[in-house]
Amino acid sequence: MSILPMNKIPSSKKLIYTRIAEQGVVSKAELLSAFSFTSSSLTRLLDDMVAEQLLITSGLGPSSGGRRPILYEINPGYGYFFGLEISRRYSTLGFFDMKMNPMSLIRWRMDEAMTPGQLVEYVSNNIRSIIQDHKLEKQQVIGIGVGAVGPLDRQKGVVLRPLNFPAAGWKDVPICAMLEERNGIPAQLENGANAALLGEHWSMRSEKLQHMLYVHAGVGLRSAMMSYGQIVHGSIDMEGSIGQMIIQTDGPRLEEHGNYGALEAFVSVQALEKQARTHVKMGRSELILDSLTSPEKINYDTLLHAVSQNNPYARELLMQSAAYFGIGLANLLNVFHPEKIVLGGVLVSSTEQFYQTAIEIARKNTYYYPDYQPSFSKGQLREDAVATGSALMVWKGMEI
Repeated sequence: MSILPMNKIPSSKKLIYTRIAEQGVVSKAELLSAFSFTSSSLTRLLDDMVAEQLLITSGLGPSSGGRRPILYEINPGYGYFFGLEISRRYSTLGFFDMKMNPMSLIRWRMDEAMTPGQLVEYVSNNIRSIIQDHKLEKQQVIGIGVGAVGPLDRQKGVVLRPLNFPAAGWKDVPICAMLEERNGIPAQLENGANAALLGEHWSMRSEKLQHMLYVHAGVGLRSAMMSYGQIVHGSIDMEGSIGQMIIQTDGPRLEEHGNYGALEAFVSVQALEKQARTHVKMGRSELILDSLTSPEKINYDTLLHAVSQNNPYARELLMQSAAYFGIGLANLLNVFHPEKIVLGGVLVSSTEQFYQTAIEIARKNTYYYPDYQPSFSKGQLREDAVATGSALMVWKGMEI
């Protein structure tokens, strides 16, 4: 078994397998109505897939006049996948069966010690422990999907020049080669926003969504788009480009890089920290706590704590950020017109008011409103979306 490019035309077996996986439990009659196979050809394919242990039979369905039909589902134990999220604040390692059921999830804080080498060592130790705990052989693991902060070179499996990692060394990191060498398992790279969108789309597959948008607001701003059920890739990795959307031509610039007046200068963890520190230095002391002696000690956790204590200044700062976020979302909606927008990241999860303010402003500034009213969601997988989608990416590229 090997991992193929996701854009390769699927085989007949892969088409059937994917359909059964998406539906859960399927009869032969349902497959005949969905595909142009003859009854005999489909029977042979199903028999072969059961013999190969790709599929299992799961009883008999209700009769429509004749014999009760055999029901098929995918074999969850045919193979396994790891999904790894590499992000700036937290990272996650997930272990999944063929049905994308999470069998193990480990989440840890990214700090100054978590260099690329340390991360690979930590992940590899956990991979070995998880395989042992589940009494499996390494050969049963089909691959490791990696969803990472960009920019990336997906084909080469390299993390290029991400900003704002706490640890040093996160530049031109051949993460896939490092994981493969350490674990002996194939690895595949995708940007984290795309991986999250893949995961959330899978979790919502019963809704049969075709056009989706994912936007992550946290240490940085990241986005991904899906059209006709497929991730849209640009000629370069464009995960973080939403942060450079100009919303105020004479506005500030974040950390002396990027565009002036870009969205990330108003909606990001760094932007909030920078504004709070600047305002305290100018005399606004509402945020200074007894344990803090310097404005430079104010960070995002300080702001969240102040919001939880109903601090009016901290809440005002957060709501201003939510309003700008809503404007940025409206710009995206007016260009892409998705059916559903999934919002994630620590800012979105900070307070319900942040989320509601952002989507209210986005709707009010959407062209064709109220005739066009996309739905918003925080997603079903939420903080596990990237790890799940990374594993799913390997599943989708699997040769059958």
